[in-house]
Amino acid sequence: MDTTVKPCDNFYQFACGMWVKKHIIPDDKPKINTFIELKDGLRISLKGLLEEPTTESDSDARNKAKVLYKSCMNTTQIKVIGDGPLRKVLDTLDGWPVVAGKWDENLWNLEEKLAFLRVKYHAPLLVKSYVGIDDRNSSAYVLTVNQAGLGMPSRDYYLQDIDSLHINAYKEFMTNVAGILGADPIRAKKELAEDVLNFEIQLANITKSLSEQHDADAAYEKMTLKQLRNEVPQIDWLKYFRGFIPAELDETEEVIVLAKSYLKNLGILIRKTPKRIISNYLLWRIVMAYAPELTDDFTIQRNMYMKVIQGVGRDKARWQKCVELVNERFGMGVGALFIRDNFKKESKDTALEMIHNIREAFNELLLENDWMDAKTKAVAKEKADAMNERIGYPEFITKPDELNSYYKRLEFTEDHFFDNVLKIEQFDAKRNFEKLRHSVDKNSWEQEPAIVNAFYNPNTNDIVFPAGILQPLFYSADFPKSLNYGGIGVVIGHEITHGFDDKGRQFDKDGNMRKWWTNETIEAFRNRAQCMIDQYSQFKLEPFGLPIDGRNTQGENIADNGGLKESYRAYQKWVEKNGEEQPLPGIGLTHNQLFFLNFAQIWCGNMRDEEALHTIRTSVHSPGQIRVLGPLSNSADFAKAYNCPKGSRMNPHHKCSVW
Repeated sequence: MDTTVKPCDNFYQFACGMWVKKHIIPDDKPKINTFIELKDGLRISLKGLLEEPTTESDSDARNKAKVLYKSCMNTTQIKVIGDGPLRKVLDTLDGWPVVAGKWDENLWNLEEKLAFLRVKYHAPLLVKSYVGIDDRNSSAYVLTVNQAGLGMPSRDYYLQDIDSLHINAYKEFMTNVAGILGADPIRAKKELAEDVLNFEIQLANITKSLSEQHDADAAYEKMTLKQLRNEVPQIDWLKYFRGFIPAELDETEEVIVLAKSYLKNLGILIRKTPKRIISNYLLWRIVMAYAPELTDDFTIQRNMYMKVIQGVGRDKARWQKCVELVNERFGMGVGALFIRDNFKKESKDTALEMIHNIREAFNELLLENDWMDAKTKAVAKEKADAMNERIGYPEFITKPDELNSYYKRLEFTEDHFFDNVLKIEQFDAKRNFEKLRHSVDKNSWEQEPAIVNAFYNPNTNDIVFPAGILQPLFYSADFPKSLNYGGIGVVIGHEITHGFDDKGRQFDKDGNMRKWWTNETIEAFRNRAQCMIDQYSQFKLEPFGLPIDGRNTQGENIADNGGLKESYRAYQKWVEKNGEEQPLPGIGLTHNQLFFLNFAQIWCGNMRDEEALHTIRTSVHSPGQIRVLGPLSNSADFAKAYNCPKGSRMNPHHKCSVW
């Protein structure tokens, strides 16, 4: 805390000022904050678990996690093998034209290559296609097509001057990596830094921004493959999907299209672009994706690029990279190791009790609001009451036979790390494609347990709190309730509120997207949401002076504000029932004040200039200091707890409230 700052002038500085001064951003990180510190601590725990020897008494899946980690750590063998595995990948795709030089476009077919990339390398390029839950029938899986991502972090990086710092770094990255693989420098500059970049800029121009993708109902359009072919005739959609979907398909197959304007423009762009340029782009994206898993030559080039994008001065320690990779790619196996020593049943019971208390508080606030009609309120309460709670981990990871069965198609070897990574990509892709023709199991959940995060899933109407987040500062069995409600309690409220934010409100209690609000209530919601959009758009991220994108972050901002209000009310009800908590000695703050202090200190952090711009452009969350200033300046409860005078910065006359 920086107690020289008045809490009513700048509560973030009051709560986090000394933390910010004392925490220098490490060279291998774009930022440092309390979340990252928790993740670092979690990584250390996982490192110890993954370095335990494999044993016959342990489950196959847990041993596979350890083997995958060892293969990642085996840098001597990775150097011996070199870039041979990547060259094999390029050979399976008929060679990278910029490297090969001679290249016969008559042997190259777009649909075949896109399908091959999708199933073999889990790479949704140009088109993001997958088997997903049907938003309007949440019990069924359906083919889904959306716009694909780009090489740089967001479209904004392309829509700037061609000689900008970011674009020049990207061009260098492309040409230098191609050079490592044997491309002629002059040809690499022409074919990649000019032709491919120009193609990707055109892709960026037809790609919708993050804020334009918020309205799920407006984006949804179901059609047959024949209708999609009529809309986008430049792509043989049946041939494309038959290339990786194991089920029988014909042109009557239904597909959900989430970005029709993008696909139509993509078809036009493909028609006028030479095949060589498209192939160069696709294979560049594959090389870029796998560069982090290769030898130092490649990682050095990637690090130079990332220094410009995020300001990172050096690479992470190898063990950190390997722990992250194994946890991300083999999360249930790692989770099974983690929960053995790091999760107590009491934590689950406490979290469940808090969820019920906070949901009760949400329902009270729902009934008290003056902008919803009685009919919509009743249905909204039904949705809140129907939410499923998922706490800690899925039960099957505690059962060795079931966990082994989950990963039975995966086998790893300690001396072929790159091949192990490819096996995981294929495993994940096939698991997804095989869901078609199966009904949705709403009792299953996919989030890995050993992560510091929480989720709301609109199609299943469930809130998920993995084991990794149930630790200080969010939660401790030894904390006063004020701190727990200000920590994990606000997170719980945040996830509940996601069911009623700009996107979540479009889904009913069964996870189906349909209009279940009256027109008057929808209009009232939009007016309130607009208040928050306008309010956050006026905030600037200091000391960088960067404005917040209030539209892109509106869902998370609505959830932040609602979660704070709900958890504070739930804490007040706990106090009414159980009595006031004993004051903490030497602190000089009431428990009501401590509630808001712990909420704020969860967001203490520092970031580099480059990361600040990267966050503003790519994240649907507001930066940490804004996640403190926004909700607290809208909170009458906070103003009362800290006696903030009306009109002060933290208690402005004009407040915004949705929930």
